[in-house]
Amino acid sequence: MFPYQKQHAEMKKLFIIKIGGNIIDDEDKLSSFLKDFAAIIEDKILVHGGGKLATTIAEAMGIPQQMVEGRRITDAETLKLVTMVYAGYINKNIVALLQSKDCNAIGLSGADGNLIQAHKRINEDKKPTDDGEHTKIDYGFAGDIDAVNATLLQQLLSQKSTPVIAPITHNKNGTLLNTNADTIANETAKAMAVFYDVSLIYCFEKNGVLLNAADDDGFMPAINVKEYAFLKNKNIITAGMIPKLDNAFAALHAGVQQITIGHAASINLLIHQKAGTAIIHE
Repeated sequence: MFPYQKQHAEMKKLFIIKIGGNIIDDEDKLSSFLKDFAAIIEDKILVHGGGKLATTIAEAMGIPQQMVEGRRITDAETLKLVTMVYAGYINKNIVALLQSKDCNAIGLSGADGNLIQAHKRINEDKKPTDDGEHTKIDYGFAGDIDAVNATLLQQLLSQKSTPVIAPITHNKNGTLLNTNADTIANETAKAMAVFYDVSLIYCFEKNGVLLNAADDDGFMPAINVKEYAFLKNKNIITAGMIPKLDNAFAALHAGVQQITIGHAASINLLIHQKAGTAIIHE
């Protein structure tokens, strides 16, 4: 056994589970998932997305919404809205439901305890303009992560608390940022993998990575980076699955040992990699 393998084998188990998609929007499905999550005896962290509530409220308030490759462009008004919805109602609702299931949850945004620092994202567009220059997409108050406060999470876990993280971060200069929840789960897993044997699980309303969006049973039991690049290039994998898989492979390459994507109702199987799509090197 190599030294790293021995060290890894002696590490305490930690599950970092991200919940999103239609599960957040369905009270019964969310309650069922949280019951199973609360029953996990090992240390655990829950990262949640925002579901459709922010979009629904934005439409009702006349705040235009724009998505690029599954990521929301966040203007100033949208930032206010998603902060209230994600770090407010959704986060505290999940915490309350977990408390009702005897799971001592504590709700956090990236600004709380300086948990997650980030900076504003500006990406180059993949399509060049007529003169050959690449245009830049301004995502507004969307954040890319610089650091995760693993020490704070360790302290909370040692006190038998279960962190529940909302997808709002900050830049240490007083500005909140809207950050993709898959990215938060990925970066949290990478930061905690130094201290724990981390399993990262992305839970949503599908059985795994699908080859056909209309066929829930046609999911891939495993996917490697070459297969992902091919399927993405063929537009078989699109939209919200792209940031999910981008983050999953980034975590894999950073040393997170077990990464799975699957249905929230199968969480008891997913934690043992007996369901969903496993993210693998080759």
